[in-house]
Amino acid sequence: MIYRMIYPLIVNSVMSFVTFFVALKLISGMKSLFVKAGLCGKDLNKKDNKEKVAEGLGVVSGAVFLITMFLFIPIPFLSIWFEKGDYDFPHHEFVMFITGLLSICCMIFLGFADDVLDLRWRDRLLLPAMASLPLLMVYCVNIGVTTIIVPKPIRFIFGFDLDLGILYYVYMGMLAIFCTNAINMLAGINGVEAGQSLIIAVSILMFNFIELQGTCCWQAHLFSAYFMMPFIATCSALLYHNWYPSSVFVGDTFCYFAGMTFAVVGILGHFSKTMLLFFIPQVINFLYSIPQLFRFIPCPRHRLPRFNPDTGLLGMSYSVFKMSDLHPLGKLILSVFNLLRLVTVEEGVGEDKKSTRVNNLTLINFVIKLPGPLHERTLTIIIMGIQICGSIIAFTIRYHLVRFFYDIEQH
Repeated sequence: MIYRMIYPLIVNSVMSFVTFFVALKLISGMKSLFVKAGLCGKDLNKKDNKEKVAEGLGVVSGAVFLITMFLFIPIPFLSIWFEKGDYDFPHHEFVMFITGLLSICCMIFLGFADDVLDLRWRDRLLLPAMASLPLLMVYCVNIGVTTIIVPKPIRFIFGFDLDLGILYYVYMGMLAIFCTNAINMLAGINGVEAGQSLIIAVSILMFNFIELQGTCCWQAHLFSAYFMMPFIATCSALLYHNWYPSSVFVGDTFCYFAGMTFAVVGILGHFSKTMLLFFIPQVINFLYSIPQLFRFIPCPRHRLPRFNPDTGLLGMSYSVFKMSDLHPLGKLILSVFNLLRLVTVEEGVGEDKKSTRVNNLTLINFVIKLPGPLHERTLTIIIMGIQICGSIIAFTIRYHLVRFFYDIEQH
């Protein structure tokens, strides 16, 4: 097993090291080409925002990742030849590998289309679902496991295990949609998209290495590690250019690329439940945003923090509306949120002094709400700290609290 595990990991790590510098150089060199092509914008969170910043550079990161993975394809399968002495080609593993790359490639293409065409939110939900179909088909043919172990507290109802059947595939499709959009929802300041993705990827890789020390499902975690190391390399290079003050914007392309990469390793690596644990901040952000996402409370197109040019700090952004126009459920939610001090509600605003304004329901705005206006770099560091805390909680749940709910360790 040593050739099959150690040799490909060493080659992958060396290729990833080289990939980092290649991506770093390419992103730097292609910034001007994106600006010349009109794929650029202004950084609204800066006093001097006249300079155009290249947008959609996530496509360069994604392209370098794909090239690295294409070059790596023969390595794992040659290692099997060295181990066995013959060439009993592992068709199932090969198909999973290629299908994972296909789904990621499709998502990069669709993400770049979004950056160029500025698609609607309903399209952003549909695109990941379409890109995940090859993934689900291969899972059905090669793995096909749709049975889950029922937690102890409810086993008296469902028994020890439960076969979800087609509902399990619905869950995995929704996982792909969530992963791709969750990163995109927690965005809007320099470094936050690439930063949170990097922390999630490092957490997944740590989890893979821990699981590789066992004897169960080591092939699945080896598969995941193959994808995570080059992703960490390209993500780190992009973060270098996207960190405050950003010289490039990652665009929706990167958010889709990162989310689909996580979905691929979570689904085909068969640890989709653990994958969700690494998205704790994104889950909190999604739950907090639900009233606006479902239009119970008015939702502006952009919910970015508001920049104050006088102080150079970022404050909360707001949604302004009349209480009489608010959905009854929205009024109830707003009352509960206000009671729990989750929102800031100001009445008697606007030109007619009859409007109400509420901070936009995002984790970034909530972080600003607690201490007050923050510098953009400080705000990004706090969000990254929250992401790291989320990973610590995820590992605690996965390796300690799980024993209270299951008789065996779960993935």
